[in-house]
Amino acid sequence: MAKNIKELSIEDFVEAGLNPEAALEFHNILQNALFMVKTSDPRDIWRELMARTVLKPSHPYGLHQLVYYSVYADWNFSSNGPPPYWFPSLHQSKLTNLGRIMELYGPKLLGASYKDPISSFRLFQEFSSQNPEIYWSIVLEELCVTFQKPPRCILDMTEKSKGKWLPDSILNIAHCCLLPSSRPFRDDNSLAIVWRDEGCDDSNVNHMTLKELREEVMLVANALDATFSKGDAIAIDMPLTVNAVVIYLAIVLAGLVVVSIADSFAANEDFILRGGRKYPLYSRVIEGGSCKAIVIPATGNRLEVNLREQDLSWEEFLSAAKDLPRSNYYSPVFHSIDAMTNILFSSGTTGEPKAIPWTQLSPIRCTADSWAHMDVQAADIVCWPTNLGWVMGPISLYSCLLAGATLALYHGSPLGSGFGKFVQDAGVTILGTVPSLVKTWKDTKCMENLDWTKIRYFCTTGETSNVDDDLWLSSRSYYKPVIECCGGTELASCYIMGSPLQPQAFGTFSTPSMTTGFVILDEYGIPYPEDQACVGEIGLFPLYLGASDRLLNADHHEVYFKGMPIYKGMQLRRHGDILKRTVGGYFVVQGRADDTMNLGGIKTSSVEIERICNNVDVSILETAAVSVSPTGVGPEKLVILVVLKRGYKRSTEELKMKLSKAIQSNLNPLFKVGFVKIVPSFPRTASNKLLRRVLRKQMKDELSSAGTKL
Repeated sequence: MAKNIKELSIEDFVEAGLNPEAALEFHNILQNALFMVKTSDPRDIWRELMARTVLKPSHPYGLHQLVYYSVYADWNFSSNGPPPYWFPSLHQSKLTNLGRIMELYGPKLLGASYKDPISSFRLFQEFSSQNPEIYWSIVLEELCVTFQKPPRCILDMTEKSKGKWLPDSILNIAHCCLLPSSRPFRDDNSLAIVWRDEGCDDSNVNHMTLKELREEVMLVANALDATFSKGDAIAIDMPLTVNAVVIYLAIVLAGLVVVSIADSFAANEDFILRGGRKYPLYSRVIEGGSCKAIVIPATGNRLEVNLREQDLSWEEFLSAAKDLPRSNYYSPVFHSIDAMTNILFSSGTTGEPKAIPWTQLSPIRCTADSWAHMDVQAADIVCWPTNLGWVMGPISLYSCLLAGATLALYHGSPLGSGFGKFVQDAGVTILGTVPSLVKTWKDTKCMENLDWTKIRYFCTTGETSNVDDDLWLSSRSYYKPVIECCGGTELASCYIMGSPLQPQAFGTFSTPSMTTGFVILDEYGIPYPEDQACVGEIGLFPLYLGASDRLLNADHHEVYFKGMPIYKGMQLRRHGDILKRTVGGYFVVQGRADDTMNLGGIKTSSVEIERICNNVDVSILETAAVSVSPTGVGPEKLVILVVLKRGYKRSTEELKMKLSKAIQSNLNPLFKVGFVKIVPSFPRTASNKLLRRVLRKQMKDELSSAGTKL
């Protein structure tokens, strides 16, 4: 059991990693800070320690852990909920994007109920959910969104079952990303993108201005016109590089449709570089069909592969546009607001990959959430290691370019110190992550001796966060908040997030996102009272700007609405998450309502994994794949249970090696098998359906009681 903060001794600080001289100095500083706290409330103690910067990024992580857990040693979780580690100040709250408009519009919209951005945040969020047309009319003025033809209204509810957002409006959302703007302010000389190549850690950070980006995009758009036909869908299968951003925007500018493919699945450059190693991509593409491929060298200008007759090198592709009189000018193709711009793939709530179309509403939605909850401003430099095949790729791109911020890209693996030095040298102010990435940084200590103190906010998504990992991350920049984000490709956004206008607790969400409404359902589909601590499946209110209204390979209504209860005259929208609302009003995602799983921030299904595993070895009769977090918090780990055919014997280590290789080769090289167990049979229903939920619980209990580290 942790000591109380007032009981800590110099010996404790030495054990936490300080030398005796530094421990004595720290002890004196801590005692002086504690003397200034006149209450016994641990929140006041922690707040005072943070105000005095008693804990510094240079201190050993063990010291950060010791102090945090000692401050909250006597905290009663059952009656108080999760303990907060970050508190907004009234002065800073009024400088945030959302706080500024609350100060401007709050008194008019909320009347005498409005106090200030912190006290009135929850009231304003509820107002935005009940009056989304008013909120969106305000926020659209704050983003770099220019209509060729303005909408006749914000929301048309002629069809009562579903609203039509920004009806009759016409624009090109990529064009909006490339234009100078007065609010937020940016001109042609504003930085649009900064980047560095892996292995060039000591070189200067590369810069691209808005004008340079616009000219590059328009050059590629002209080349697209010379090579493809209007209405074509063009896949991007490459890492998130400057070229990838230019190509993405050019496709949308030209009125074509982007098909996003995750680089961890297949390919489009000749090779992909990760951690100094080359992974072949082009060979994977030509296995997939006969479509024309445009191939970009991973490094330099020379391709290291022989192309098929129908394929083009990047230089050959661009040459079609360079001969034009105005190759760096392009007249955008304008479309209606609901025109499709991007097709992304997700394994969502049904466990089957879904082809999800993004319209021009989708970028507006994700940018508005980043603007409100991550406080993305024109002076920010935003870095989020991802790629265009996952939803965070397009979200990062649009959230920067439609909010006037700078997009920071590292052309390489984010797992090592090279990425961390780029974050330092580029002056990143908002850093996005996934929890498994943070865990790697913490455990390998690869980010030691780097200065991340320019970071204003950390953000994380993709899987459940671990308190200790978030503690480490926040401590890198004097305990700046880690904004937790949870949503989906089909929502183009997050339905729950953190907020710079609320106290934040590690590993939790503090609020529904702006304009979002939801209820938590009990096992009978009945909503819990809004102020009650509870656990259940989430039911989203259906009026949601940017959310999908169709799927290209499945019945949208069946996937997201069929079987969901009616609440206040609305049929709720299914998302599939099991959500816990704590005492104190925080939220924790506790997994999926079906048999999908979240591995390293990537949603996949048990069926996909089992299909591969069942054919790995002649001895295997059948397999079951479940994801487990042994401690109940932190990232999920993949567990494979195996039933062997009669008469066969195999060791678990042998099977683990074979199963891992097969999954990484055939499904995703990022997936790791954490544990393999051989069992005689699987639990099943009367109709012979596999009870993965039972297996998941059994394995969680077994691994937790055994203290197994996956």
